[in-house]
Amino acid sequence: MPEPADRRYGPAPLPRARGPVSAALVAALRRPPHDPPVGLGARFAPDDGGPGPLIDEDLQLTLFLCYELHYRGWSGVAEHWEWQPGLLALRARAERVFEAALRRLAGPPRAVPPADVPRALAELVAADDGPALAVTVQNRATLEQFREFVVHRSVYHLREADPHSWGLPRLGGPAKAALVEIQMDEYGNGRLDRMHAELFRRTMDRLGLDTGYAAYLDRVPAVTLAANNLMSLFGLHRRLRGALLGHLAAFEMTSSLPNRRYGNGLRRLGLDEAATRFYDEHVEADAVHEQVAAHDLCGGLARAEPALVPDLIFGAAAALAVDGLFAGHVLDSWARGESSLRPVTRPAPVTAVA
Repeated sequence: MPEPADRRYGPAPLPRARGPVSAALVAALRRPPHDPPVGLGARFAPDDGGPGPLIDEDLQLTLFLCYELHYRGWSGVAEHWEWQPGLLALRARAERVFEAALRRLAGPPRAVPPADVPRALAELVAADDGPALAVTVQNRATLEQFREFVVHRSVYHLREADPHSWGLPRLGGPAKAALVEIQMDEYGNGRLDRMHAELFRRTMDRLGLDTGYAAYLDRVPAVTLAANNLMSLFGLHRRLRGALLGHLAAFEMTSSLPNRRYGNGLRRLGLDEAATRFYDEHVEADAVHEQVAAHDLCGGLARAEPALVPDLIFGAAAALAVDGLFAGHVLDSWARGESSLRPVTRPAPVTAVA
């Protein structure tokens, strides 16, 4: 029997808190819209370097809670929370810390002439020597480890393309046309059964996983949330539209070969065509998308708005760096013989900030 529509497509129930700020926020969201406690985000202060905010469970969940109000919302949460001023102030404080950590991790973007943006993106991708997660998944991952990998990715893939669609009303000309071309493929050209999110849902089903929207939110760690929050940060701020397109370009330019490896990994484990179709589809589609993203999308924006070139490079570098953190977490966990997911058991109660 098919799942009820609300389970497959959202909104999802509120997740469990992971610290004092997210605990206070979860409690607040269960009530009618009101100003959260003054100073609620005070613990989110800039640190002295390193990836700290990117692996801060409380900060990343707080951001995800706020961002999801702009996507499908939360079950039982009043929709007026989306634009509640006090909540936006809390989000802004968390975002400042998050963005500062991203810029430190990505490093200062080098100066690139607008005409050289496609080449600079290709060089950035070629120079990326992060953990070889795709190779491990293809050749050595157990079925349980592959299921873990899919659980991590489900947070994004069950709403695939949505964060980058925020860029559509903020663009014009060639860059907009290029983004429409990419997004149409992601959304299956209007065919539900061809939407990439639906193909991924089928993969999850073949692996015996819960296909409900955000069903595994409580299981994924902060670094997985950070990879998703990164897209929302870029997508929801017009000033970061260049970073959003750079992020998408890095996504597309690093997709084809890894997805071939993921599909082969599933075949090695004995899964059928229905399970591998999501990955197989990306091998062909993203080989085209990477050219469109580099030359027409980012190249088009660079020509139209040269001042955004540093943001294009920053967005791509941030995408690669955060994905490297994620891959490192997964591989390090597996090397220790541990799960890369959070425990199933309910954590100890978290005391919310008063």
